[in-house]
Amino acid sequence: MLKHLRVSDGHRLLPVTIRNYERGDFTNLISLQALCFPPPYPSELWWNEEQLTEHVTRFPEGALCVEVEGIIAGSMTALRITLDDRIPHDWASVTDEGFIRNHDPDGDTLYVVDICVAPQYRKLGLGKWLMQSMYETVVHLGCNRLLGGGRMPGYQQHAHLLTPQQYLDEVISGSRYDAVLTFLLNCGRLPIGLLANYLEDEQSAHYAALMEWRNPFK
Repeated sequence: MLKHLRVSDGHRLLPVTIRNYERGDFTNLISLQALCFPPPYPSELWWNEEQLTEHVTRFPEGALCVEVEGIIAGSMTALRITLDDRIPHDWASVTDEGFIRNHDPDGDTLYVVDICVAPQYRKLGLGKWLMQSMYETVVHLGCNRLLGGGRMPGYQQHAHLLTPQQYLDEVISGSRYDAVLTFLLNCGRLPIGLLANYLEDEQSAHYAALMEWRNPFK
């Protein structure tokens, strides 16, 4: 994939490129993870070179990055699988702990392994552009849907008052804001379930919402 765009920062139009990331990008991608997922997010869950090598080797179509004025400002990674939604799963099992060695070239689902945008670029709408580009990949490959576990980083503060489902319902209704779930809803992703112990993620009380986008052409 190669897309050239211009986005506004409120003052000027900035040149943006969305493309498949490559081996030469690994150092910058790992630095990006550190910016996007600071403590208490566990640093051992940041990408490493072995994982990134698997991404660009096994499924380069699912390895996207976005550049602003030549600087990598965000990335998104996915793999293809066939998944039974009735069986609970966690991030480690469904993504092979981020190595995607379980990638199935014939899988009917494009599963999101990770999406991140550097804090200083988050007002540019780059996350939505990455998501839209992955939707285009779903359509291009003929998959049925895009799927992935959405973190709930605001939930920990309210876990003593609300169940995970109650919290999710409030975010869906718009009465509560969650940095990740609200973003995914605004991108057209819809919740189809909740997953306990999805990821070592104290901010989410280790929960995630299973968020889906259906291919409208299937």
